[in-house]
Amino acid sequence: MHSQKKSPVRKGFVLALAAAVFFLASSVHGELSKADTYEGLKLFSDVIEELEKNYVEPVDTRDLIEEAIHGMVESLDPHSTFMPPEAFESLQSETRGDFGGIGIVITKEDGRLTVVSPIEGTPAYKAGIQANDVIIKVEDESTQDMMLWEAVKQMRGEPGTELQITVVREGEPEPLEFTLVRAVIPMDSVRHIILQPGYGYLWVTNFRENTTDEVKKALADLEKNADPLKGLILDLRDNPGGLLTQAVSLSDVFLADGRIVSIRGRDQKEESVYRAEDDNQEPDYPIVVLINGGSASAAEIVAGALQDNGRALVLGTTSFGKGSVQTVRPLRNGYGLKYTVARYYTPKGISIQAEGIHPDLVVKRRLLDEKSGGLDARRIKEGDLKNHLPGKMELEQDGQEPGPSESDGEKAGEGQTEDETDVQKLMRLRDSLYEHSERSPDALMLDSQINRAYEILRGYEVFSAMGD
Repeated sequence: MHSQKKSPVRKGFVLALAAAVFFLASSVHGELSKADTYEGLKLFSDVIEELEKNYVEPVDTRDLIEEAIHGMVESLDPHSTFMPPEAFESLQSETRGDFGGIGIVITKEDGRLTVVSPIEGTPAYKAGIQANDVIIKVEDESTQDMMLWEAVKQMRGEPGTELQITVVREGEPEPLEFTLVRAVIPMDSVRHIILQPGYGYLWVTNFRENTTDEVKKALADLEKNADPLKGLILDLRDNPGGLLTQAVSLSDVFLADGRIVSIRGRDQKEESVYRAEDDNQEPDYPIVVLINGGSASAAEIVAGALQDNGRALVLGTTSFGKGSVQTVRPLRNGYGLKYTVARYYTPKGISIQAEGIHPDLVVKRRLLDEKSGGLDARRIKEGDLKNHLPGKMELEQDGQEPGPSESDGEKAGEGQTEDETDVQKLMRLRDSLYEHSERSPDALMLDSQINRAYEILRGYEVFSAMGD
């Protein structure tokens, strides 16, 4: 058997990297005693040395330790990850500039690469990729042992180039193959239209660096019409989230005062609170916010802020439940570390984590004038993800009671199996709005949730007029 003697320099390298691993572990889980740290370092070094000497194939020490760090960080929760340089650079591009890709939000569920939602108007969306599709192949490579960042890297590429993915879909007897043409995934995240005279529709697809500015421009455009704006539908369905700062500033557009969101980390006594500021420009018309199981993170912050402050009625089905805060730290040599540092709490002190935002009015999504049932599939939620952080329901603030349980939300509106054909129809109701090629709102009014929101706003106007 081939044996390779480890040099003092190489052994020092292993110990240094091992020390980095255990230092990171201690910073996440709490301080280890010096004796425990020393014993752990010795064990780690022993394993590396044994594998270097006797493993059936030559091994690379750097690769082994990098994999060890990956395993350590990703065992914490689904949103913490150690990123090599190419993954770290890719993450930064998501909120800064356009990039070529197919346009899906993905996660790992039970080790499977799973679609959370397709991004509206993108190649994946137009091809019919659906929430809960499990991607089993990217080109000819199995995704079984593929890390999330590796899958993202493979799916991105030069606009105009082809990518083949194979998915498994519940209800389909055979895997489905899709040949997609990569496109520039647009940075603009806001669309708007006058739904009916006096009633605006504002659709926010994600939260990027300029989202709030886009919303302000859209509102100004909606308010230019001959009919004064009497109500607004804010559509946050299938919005996977994004930047916290944009969620806060967007909420502030509609709020004159009050809490927007609070953040608590390991030390529950330390709380960061974001509040609305009155700039005397907040609109006073009623708002209905639409959410579903694809509404996550920043989208949940906005929905919770407007709901708890009594500024909007929230309609739809229970949101995803990603109520944790991540920070991204650059490391040496281009590496990066993303890890969870805190939980979000709504203005009433309710944790979003693994619970989601519960709508004031549960309305299942379906096509109007069709015989189909509810079309909100059993989407993946934060609570379904392996190692998800448990929720902390309340902050003991002002005697507030926790909101309804997740099971209540499921019983109210998310328990039916959806009809695949009608889902595909509904996925395309907003296509014309996204492409700016068709300005008619008729297709949008076939969406039961949008239609119900409009009826509520119209009813509010009627009852208000009766009281005058």
